[in-house]
Amino acid sequence: MYKTCIFDFYGTLCDIRTDETKPELWEKLSLFYSFQGASYPPEELKSGYFRIVSDLEAKFREIKIEHVFKELFLEKGVHADDALAMNAGQFFRILSIGHLRLYDGVKDMLDKLRESDRKVYLLSNAQRIFTEYELKYLGIWFSFDDIFISSDHNCKKPDLEFYSKLIEKHQIDASTTIMVGNDGICDIAGAKSAGLHTLYIKSDISPDEPIPKADHVLLAPDMAKVAEILLKEED
Repeated sequence: MYKTCIFDFYGTLCDIRTDETKPELWEKLSLFYSFQGASYPPEELKSGYFRIVSDLEAKFREIKIEHVFKELFLEKGVHADDALAMNAGQFFRILSIGHLRLYDGVKDMLDKLRESDRKVYLLSNAQRIFTEYELKYLGIWFSFDDIFISSDHNCKKPDLEFYSKLIEKHQIDASTTIMVGNDGICDIAGAKSAGLHTLYIKSDISPDEPIPKADHVLLAPDMAKVAEILLKEED
């Protein structure tokens, strides 16, 4: 039986659609910056954002997105504190979201796992200033024994180090642990490198890739079937 269940978030438990290119996002964000003394035309703000993201991603295995928003202030001579940079980032995220919801049955499935004394963890390639608040908004922040977000750890899936940090912190037995995710490389190949069992869920926002060789495969986010697999006792 699986005693420990590790979940990816986006595309596995949560259906999210974002668009960071739409003009109205940059128009409103430029107004936000201007209110704080950092005057940007929308197109300049947009190009600056993607330039800084690209520069940071070339230097680090994982970035903190709030550093991007702080740097945008600095380029206009405004010394923003952490709170202002976070507010800018969260405003950006809200403007970018077109759709955000849990897949049907997620909360019930997580509750059943906890009630059965399974340990339940989240391991997500994500930004703390976005994901913490989205988990709380969706009502599952307290559904996990611990939450690992890549922006906190300077590494991300499929890097073995990210898996190892969770495994070592909680003394997890890999032989009775399963990783559930929707990405064949980050979730399935990464988990296999850590010696974990795997459950692949193909969702609408899974990468365009061949179905990976996971221990279990679902071709849709069917949480009743996820619960059946994870709660199955040894034969």
